[in-house]
Amino acid sequence: MSIPPAGDDRDDWSQAQRGIGEGFGRIFDRHRDRVYRHVLRLVPVAADADDAVAIVFLEAWRRRDDARLVDGSLLPWLLVTATKITQNLQRSARRHRALLAKLPPEEHTFDHADHLDDGPASAALRELPLPDRHVITLCVLEGLTDREAALVLDLPVGTVKSRLSRAKRRLAAHVSPSSAPLTRLEEAAHDA
Repeated sequence: MSIPPAGDDRDDWSQAQRGIGEGFGRIFDRHRDRVYRHVLRLVPVAADADDAVAIVFLEAWRRRDDARLVDGSLLPWLLVTATKITQNLQRSARRHRALLAKLPPEEHTFDHADHLDDGPASAALRELPLPDRHVITLCVLEGLTDREAALVLDLPVGTVKSRLSRAKRRLAAHVSPSSAPLTRLEEAAHDA
């Protein structure tokens, strides 16, 4: 009996589609960390990441007849679903903030968490148009090939390549080398 490759979800997904929870559990265990890292990059507040991951896998179970495997893996479908779920969370957060803005202001107390910065690269990523952000997160951050991203996003490979190139240029323009932290070698040279 041959053992399927680590990224091969076919047998487990077939079980999940028949309502067998153990197969779905193995898929969850196999992909939970990747989905979590992906979601963490996209949620407006890091505290929302656990909820978003739970929703992703709930949607996978709920829509198990519709989910598509790419080269035997459910991961690309999970990542695209995670992106859509984080967009919904962002819309919900905007609506919530708009509602709160209509309320009379309260006396504000200082919160150190208001001043945390997740860095120029994350800020630049959020500034990209959504189609470019999808391609960057799938190809660069999640390591999918151009072809895999094209399959998941239902786009021609050439479109994915051009969006990826454009997105990389935009990110480079937003993140200047002068704002990057100094390496230990540069700090030593600076201190000398």
